[in-house]
Amino acid sequence: MSEYYEWIKVVHILAVISWMAGMLYLPRLYVYHTRVAVGSEADKIFQEMERKLLRVIINPAMIITIIFGLMLAYIYGFVALGIWFHIKMTAVALLTAFHGLLARWRKNFIAGENKYSEKFFRIMNEVPTVLMIIAVIMVIVKPFE
Repeated sequence: MSEYYEWIKVVHILAVISWMAGMLYLPRLYVYHTRVAVGSEADKIFQEMERKLLRVIINPAMIITIIFGLMLAYIYGFVALGIWFHIKMTAVALLTAFHGLLARWRKNFIAGENKYSEKFFRIMNEVPTVLMIIAVIMVIVKPFE
């Protein structure tokens, strides 16, 4: 499998980019979704946009990211991975949990039961950015090695 390392890395990076694009955009959609009336035409449009973004882009990209990331770790050798890897994987686990929260919040919008404000979603929009920065620093700089 190591002869495909570069190709596996390419797929992993492309999947990460797709996942992060969606993770950064979906909370922004929620910011605007809070401004429309429940049951309105705009509400239905936002629901469709959010559904497609989550199911067509974010979910598959997350799955591919995790599978190909684990393949890279296997090729690299789990025993050779330092504390930087554990910190990075913690950031990925938190991103995955945040992904779950995004899906839950989407269901709240569908049910007409969103209880969060525009300001809340503006703040939540920063969470994936911070986690992404941590993960990238851990992979590139490999501090604590």
